[in-house]
Amino acid sequence: MQAARLHEYTDEMADALSIDEVDRPEVIEGNHVVVEIEGAGWCQTDNHVIEGMWEEQMGQSLPMTLGHENAGTVAEVGEDVTLVSEGDAVVCHPARTCGICRACRLGQDMHCDNLVFPGLSTDGGFADYLLTSERAVIPLPDGVDPAEIAPHADAGITAYHAVKKAVCELNPGEHAVVVGVGGLGHIGLQALRTMSAAEITAVEVKDEALSLADDLGADYTINSRDSNVADEMNAITDGEGVQQILDFVGDDETLDYAPSLLSGGGDHHVVGYGGHVHEPAQTLVNGDFGYRGTLVGTYPELQELMALVARGDVELRTSRYDLAEINDVAEKLEHGEIEGRAVITP
Repeated sequence: MQAARLHEYTDEMADALSIDEVDRPEVIEGNHVVVEIEGAGWCQTDNHVIEGMWEEQMGQSLPMTLGHENAGTVAEVGEDVTLVSEGDAVVCHPARTCGICRACRLGQDMHCDNLVFPGLSTDGGFADYLLTSERAVIPLPDGVDPAEIAPHADAGITAYHAVKKAVCELNPGEHAVVVGVGGLGHIGLQALRTMSAAEITAVEVKDEALSLADDLGADYTINSRDSNVADEMNAITDGEGVQQILDFVGDDETLDYAPSLLSGGGDHHVVGYGGHVHEPAQTLVNGDFGYRGTLVGTYPELQELMALVARGDVELRTSRYDLAEINDVAEKLEHGEIEGRAVITP
């Protein structure tokens, strides 16, 4: 089979991956599932993997097939698998987990002691087939196209995980800010709209992204290149501040929003990453606010998100590319030239 593989870390996206001929994965253990990939989302994290940012954390061994947002059709199952059968359409939770460690028993999939992460620690889905496990596959509702929803396996579940935490702290009429209405943010905004009665303000630097935010139900929009975000939010909230910030950018500028935007006891949910938090401890104490990280989400949350997708409450804006175009996709994303999510269709 063909697979897009990383042989060495590089900052040059134009020829980062090579299309290699490799053996198709096989079922070895009773809980194994082999999925024929119909769609695999390209994520900013893939660019970071190429740059070597995840080498130490994930203990990577090159060459490795990338791709952690995967969906397709079950091609083969192990003898112990009962959840799915050959021919079933599935989306794959990005983590393969053991099910028996304390984190798994608590339902905290991303903190599994024995976590295997296709595309980051082992071969992923930018290929014809993917090896995963029964604990990772979620059968798709009838009528849901695996290629169309593949990015929900990471982008969607991560956005949903952050929104679910924020919604618990939002009362009707209170204010939430969505920073960045790109590949993750446009999912998060829709989830926030359908799961809460909060007033939503979208903050972006691109007019086309702000127009998308309008289409997706934002009550207010702010172009942070043209306006002072703190002044604008002060006017919108009559000086009361906002209760929750969902930051899908996570650079130095956006991480600085918390002290000036949040009301007492609010939260700044960090979803995008790359920047740094530069706040004195006294600022956090005085504002009684917190920064909350977001590491993907749980298996049940991906099930819940699929229910919202099936109901039509959350939709993806995607563009599709052949496996041979994979380096073009990496380069386009590096330069901010992809709106919504890119999906590789091997």
